[in-house]
Amino acid sequence: MKRDWIATARTLSEALPYLQRYDGATVVIKMGGHAMGDDTAMAAFARDIVLMKQCNLHPIIVHGGGPQIGEMLKRLAIRSEFVNGLRVTDEATVEVVEMVLSGRINKRIVQAINAQGGKAVGLSGKDANLVICEKAMKTVKDPDSNIESVLDLGLVGEPVEMHPEVLRTFIESDFIPVIAPVGAGRNGETFNVNGDTMAGAIAGGMKAERLLLLTDVSGVKNAEGEVITQLTRADVETLTREGVIRGGMIPKTETAMKAIDSGVGAVVILDGRAPHACLLELFTEHGAGSLIRP
Repeated sequence: MKRDWIATARTLSEALPYLQRYDGATVVIKMGGHAMGDDTAMAAFARDIVLMKQCNLHPIIVHGGGPQIGEMLKRLAIRSEFVNGLRVTDEATVEVVEMVLSGRINKRIVQAINAQGGKAVGLSGKDANLVICEKAMKTVKDPDSNIESVLDLGLVGEPVEMHPEVLRTFIESDFIPVIAPVGAGRNGETFNVNGDTMAGAIAGGMKAERLLLLTDVSGVKNAEGEVITQLTRADVETLTREGVIRGGMIPKTETAMKAIDSGVGAVVILDGRAPHACLLELFTEHGAGSLIRP
């Protein structure tokens, strides 16, 4: 038993250089997947976030909620169409998106953090015009004719303007912002925004030291299926061109590149299923997942 306590004390002691390194730093964390669907995982995540704040880091949480949105649309008998894996968002759908993201999911995370002794406050990109969006324009290429066409995804937004003053106010007041990926349009529209995209935009607007993208995979993998612990922009471009980075990992690495271009220190794609993944990444030599640098 004594040996366990000594190990705990040694771990705390070894964390000192990392605590000093991130003292006063802003870290944006995109939460999704496993931690959102399991009460035990949610409580553990919330406890880690409160610990970060206690150590004078400034965590900002951005969350997703695709499965929960799909569940609510089904319950309300609202048909939801996907084109190339992207949800087409009409006016009826965006009402449900906002209700689920800004309501049920956001408040559940806020409550979990508060239950661990933190002071969390829920927001969306619409609050204080935090994230101004324009309609996202996606193109697809026909594999046979090689002709590109534009996809109309409805009220799916792309962040184009940031007003992060409200986040700075909360951080200075010792609050932990929890942000739903819903943005405002210039003409009063409500836009559904991809959670990773929203997290990258907020991290760039805040010039965050780190952006952590929690996923249900262990990180970016090489051709042999092994996790690559550190990558540069050139590495990402090469692996994407060779087809090693593919599927759902492409938008995550694209988000990482945009965030770095916007002034984020580095981006980490890591496995949110691993216990204390964020603490391992920030406060230990081991780290967790794939670190992408400029």
